[in-house]
Amino acid sequence: MPNKDLLYKISSDVFSELGEDFDETKAESLITRIYQTIQPFLSAASSSISSSNRVVISVFGLDHSGIVARITEILASANCSIVDINQTVVNGKFAMIIIANTTDASEKINRLKEICGTLAKELGVSIYIQREDLFNAMHRI
Repeated sequence: MPNKDLLYKISSDVFSELGEDFDETKAESLITRIYQTIQPFLSAASSSISSSNRVVISVFGLDHSGIVARITEILASANCSIVDINQTVVNGKFAMIIIANTTDASEKINRLKEICGTLAKELGVSIYIQREDLFNAMHRI
């Protein structure tokens, strides 16, 4: 079973077991720990997961100036490079997706989540940060 399929299966099983009332952060942490435990036993040659050093940052809320600037400022100060970014505004509703490389990051992903959580409250938006490999596995159709 390719790594991507295995990660999808683990994610699916965890979410099925937890039911509807679960803490997404705890579930993601559990899935990450499970995968990290089994990853050394998997063949590196069969890896099809894009990268565990990249994160998907999703931002949603009412549009106003400064959202992109403030979020990209946090990423720059944490030494994360933006791989891809897309944002749109529809009828005053703001949506943005950023793929960021965290290979050289000076902050751990959990710390970036905390910083962005504070910023989200300040800006009045929702900010979600998730490792790209987990994002891909959990949103696979």
